[in-house]
Amino acid sequence: MLEMECTCLTPESVLKTSGHVERFTDLMVKDTESAECFRADKLLEDAIDALIESSPTMPIVEQEEHLRIQRQADAFTPTEIDELLIKYDCKGPSGNPYSPSFPFNLMFKTSIGPEGTSIGYLRPETAQGLFVNFKRLLDYNAQKMPFAAAQIGLGFRNEIAPRGGLLRVREFCMGEIEHFVNPTDKSHPSFPTVADKELVLFGRDDQLGSGKTMVVTTGDAVKTGLVNNETLAYFMARTQLFMERIGMDPARLRFRQHLATEMAHYASDCWDLEIKSSYGWVECVGHADRACYDLDVHAKATKTPMVATVKLDKPQEKEVAKLKFDRKNLGKSFKGNQRVVSGLLETLAEDWGTFEPIATALENDGKTTVDGFEITKEMVSWTKINKKVHEIKFTPSVIEPSFGMGRILYSLLEHSFYQRDVDEQRCVMRFNPQVAPQKCAVLPISSSPETNAVVDEIAASLMDSDLFTRVDKSTASLGRRYARSDEVGVPFAVTVDFETLAKDTVTLRERDSTVQIRLPKVDVTRLIFDIVHSRTTWEEAKKKYPVVSVDDEGNASQQVGTTVVCGAFSRPAEQI
Repeated sequence: MLEMECTCLTPESVLKTSGHVERFTDLMVKDTESAECFRADKLLEDAIDALIESSPTMPIVEQEEHLRIQRQADAFTPTEIDELLIKYDCKGPSGNPYSPSFPFNLMFKTSIGPEGTSIGYLRPETAQGLFVNFKRLLDYNAQKMPFAAAQIGLGFRNEIAPRGGLLRVREFCMGEIEHFVNPTDKSHPSFPTVADKELVLFGRDDQLGSGKTMVVTTGDAVKTGLVNNETLAYFMARTQLFMERIGMDPARLRFRQHLATEMAHYASDCWDLEIKSSYGWVECVGHADRACYDLDVHAKATKTPMVATVKLDKPQEKEVAKLKFDRKNLGKSFKGNQRVVSGLLETLAEDWGTFEPIATALENDGKTTVDGFEITKEMVSWTKINKKVHEIKFTPSVIEPSFGMGRILYSLLEHSFYQRDVDEQRCVMRFNPQVAPQKCAVLPISSSPETNAVVDEIAASLMDSDLFTRVDKSTASLGRRYARSDEVGVPFAVTVDFETLAKDTVTLRERDSTVQIRLPKVDVTRLIFDIVHSRTTWEEAKKKYPVVSVDDEGNASQQVGTTVVCGAFSRPAEQI
């Protein structure tokens, strides 16, 4: 996978070609008195939530009908949503009905250069920079297909009603992968590795019907046609695995398919990974099959073919048109565009099936139009021949996973937060060691110079291994210092106690179970490094080292019946 960093400022011509200038909109309404602006679909969603909440005795069938409308909120036309806002008695802060809805473009517009004559936009997505550089990326990849290019950076959207903290903002971090693939072969070589992965899918038929999700393996979703192709399904499964690995609750993850009426102008199929939080189900990762749309429109606008080739195992016979141009006539009619016109015709002539309608029109009418250029019979002659073809040219399709980093981060914070059963005041962030900002806390049992020297030594060793470490030498009790580390999600805590000075051993505490083991000081860095990099687990560590209990004063005692590497032992617990 290649990586590229493109500019945040995008010329208008690029976004006009991609369709964003015309179609990148949300429906907006205004308070008729104050002129305050609101997003129409969100008003409808909130009104339905309020109606259901205020009517606890509402029949289930009626509730389902309201929820079905709510699920389609961002797919309605202006006329339809205006009727629904009236139906649900939605009124502005002034108490008056809202204005008729109208499309509002979400891009930030600006001028480029001191003259102010060149228009640009802050990019609403990072993808367009990759598309216009497709030929460079393909060259860099040695013309090999399929391949992927990724970019992470800022996106900008002039949201009508920002809200929900990191969930709906005007400037945000996003990461996008553009996977370029042959449109006639959207299989993925690694698909078998995820074919048995179960996903919670909410297809468009279920959204308009039962309103219920289904659990389906990735392989079955592709076989039944629920998911368009293997590559799209592969990225959906990989996204699910990534979310589970960083600590998301699988029970609060689902993939929702876009309805036909809400599909982006460039997409042929689209599934959003939605994560449930206190704000409800929130779209966090979009998975779109953008087909050949983007490369096609940019190729036509720039008169530059954006094609790839696939070599054939055996040469094939193919009917083509052999062209002969009258350069004098071409030059007289098209001047500087002479090469553009001849290039277009030569591209079409590579397949008799695409050139035949042009040939027929020239024979019958003496002229035809190709991409806005009027071609006459005098400009070109042709002969239908059979040609041995060793490779086939095609415009790649694009499969795109698009990650909203802020939304993922917020959802992870919610999914990681819990309160201990023994004390609801003790809050914990259950970060996986792989993603926890701080990997380990190092705590001295006393403030003596000898103890602090060992603390500094262990912290330095951890930091040398790129394990960000939290050192707490405060005079608070050990339990309080554990709680401080738990609150910010530190997965491990090393305690330097009196036995450390005598035997060079320390205790290592795991955050969620609060279980502690005693191990040699020299083993600490390697063990934490291996757990963080998924080379071993805490369960394996408990089998290798003895489990101990430690009170708030740092007194440690061996637990009874602990299993260690050399075997099991059982004896009365005693102070050590």
